[in-house]
Amino acid sequence: MKQSKSTSSPLFPSSSLVLSTSLLFAKMNGKIVPPLDTPMSFSSTSTMALDPAPIACSSSQSSPPRRASSSSSITIAAEEAPRPPYPGKGTIDEPYLVDFLPNDPTNPYNWSNSYRWAITLLIGVATLCPPFASVSYSSTLGEVTKAFGISKELSIAGISLFITGFGLGPLIWAPVSEIYGRNVAFIASYPAFCVFNLGTALSHNTVALMVTRFFAGAFGSSPLTNAGAQIGDMWAVYERAVATSVFSLAPFLGPVLGPIVGGYVTERCGYRWVYWITFIYACVMTVATILIVPETYAPTILRKTARRLQAASEAAGRNEHFIAKYDRVKKTKKEIIKVGLTRPFELLFTELIVGCLAIYGALIYGILYLFFTAFPIVFQEVRGWTVGEGGLAFLGMGVGLMLGILINPLSNIFYRRASTNGRTAPPEARLPMCCIGAILAPIGLFWFAWTSAPPVHWILPVVGCIPFGLAFLLIFTSITNYTIDSYSLYAASALAAQAVLRCLFGAIFPLFASQLYTRLGLHWAGTLIAFLSLVCVPMPFLFYKYGAYLRRKSRYAPSSSSPAEVKEKETPDERVEEAQDELRKVKTRPDEALEPEWASDAGEHAREGGEGVRREGGIPDLEKGIKL
Repeated sequence: MKQSKSTSSPLFPSSSLVLSTSLLFAKMNGKIVPPLDTPMSFSSTSTMALDPAPIACSSSQSSPPRRASSSSSITIAAEEAPRPPYPGKGTIDEPYLVDFLPNDPTNPYNWSNSYRWAITLLIGVATLCPPFASVSYSSTLGEVTKAFGISKELSIAGISLFITGFGLGPLIWAPVSEIYGRNVAFIASYPAFCVFNLGTALSHNTVALMVTRFFAGAFGSSPLTNAGAQIGDMWAVYERAVATSVFSLAPFLGPVLGPIVGGYVTERCGYRWVYWITFIYACVMTVATILIVPETYAPTILRKTARRLQAASEAAGRNEHFIAKYDRVKKTKKEIIKVGLTRPFELLFTELIVGCLAIYGALIYGILYLFFTAFPIVFQEVRGWTVGEGGLAFLGMGVGLMLGILINPLSNIFYRRASTNGRTAPPEARLPMCCIGAILAPIGLFWFAWTSAPPVHWILPVVGCIPFGLAFLLIFTSITNYTIDSYSLYAASALAAQAVLRCLFGAIFPLFASQLYTRLGLHWAGTLIAFLSLVCVPMPFLFYKYGAYLRRKSRYAPSSSSPAEVKEKETPDERVEEAQDELRKVKTRPDEALEPEWASDAGEHAREGGEGVRREGGIPDLEKGIKL
């Protein structure tokens, strides 16, 4: 009988898991397993390949167990199959709970750094496209107003509608990602984003233009939550800060590059070429991502593994049952969609931490998008710059964002200082950089407001945008990390709530920017905006001081112990109050998380295998030096 060929791939190393499982079975059944540094030859065409079953039998057809053709081949008869190295009994009521094995190459946390960085950068470039599309449109406002015969305010609605769709889309794509995996959510949304960008380029009436802009935003929004979750899938908590900082540059750099590229393209090639370039960019990233980026969502990977093991068990005639550990308490699709649509709003309106930080982040985000209407007024209408030159005014903000990338890793210093005596740092250790950003934001806005009009040299308002760009990045990365650490299992819903409100402000602010600057003038309009950010300066300082107390009172945020929080209760009343606070909290299960990669210890024990496998004990480490 011919051996079935492996379909293993360096990018999809699922066969390595099957090999590890087979060797484990052999070890646990008293078989002799070659040393890890001894080359092993298999009948398959690949060194790391084996039939897609942990036992030496084909999953595609039932057949008698095979025997090795040489002493170096490892085969196990179906009738001698030992107990799999997973918790459970293999029955229908207590199936084996499939988890990652030690040094499992299918576990994204175990992929090599170079491979993870390559995937991270590709995801970042793909994530940059929708924000680029959202604001490159701003450089075409003058041409759109003339070509379609509409008012300036209506043409600006093209930005607002895109951002509205950008905020609503994640409420759909996040549940899709949980049910079917990251890749399916991307394939279901990003190609449609390409199509609606094509529709924008071909639009010849106002209705078509506005409709395609809205749906381009809605379908292009999947990276808003999906891509960030992929970073969490691959990078463990303790190594996530730098990857998050680099990745965060993508969605924030898009609004800076959009006006620069769009301005010169509009000036040299015509405004429709801005839409064509966006369409081409989106198509290239769609193809590259589908072909290169593997699935990173742990539940989806383990479900595929469980299905392979189940198929192998049935083919071998064994009455064993396998499910992924995340399906121990099976959630229906209806339940997942309901939670994805309702829980973000529940957190937004009932959780003080989520609500306040959402408003603060939305205000800063709204100011950024207000600038896409204000900058053409300041630099093109008042200073007489061309459309292309007007886009260059955003370079100051881009420099600020780049400085933020360089400075943000310093947040690890504060985090490590708070991690003493082996205790995990409290979430408030994420906020010092946010406090710095809160001070810098009004400084940059006041600077821009009072240097925006002649005879002040144009370089001064451009330089004034640097502090705001720096503050923008520090504030958003800190808020994101603080929310993740504070809400753990509910981080995905909390982040979705903040994203919805943020995009709502981003859609509204550009609509009144033109009237604001026309009626108040450049100086006082900018001053009013600066005062709004000034009012919010105390917010991160207050959360830094009282965050532990607010989390203790929260129904969803766990009351974590840390050096900053733990102290001896002076009176029995304080101990009673804390006990009552714990009783008010929502009762949670580990499997209830919408996104398990946001757990406080995500990825920390990847080399040792999953929790269930570690509890089984005695599982040998069969994979050394995984290279992808």
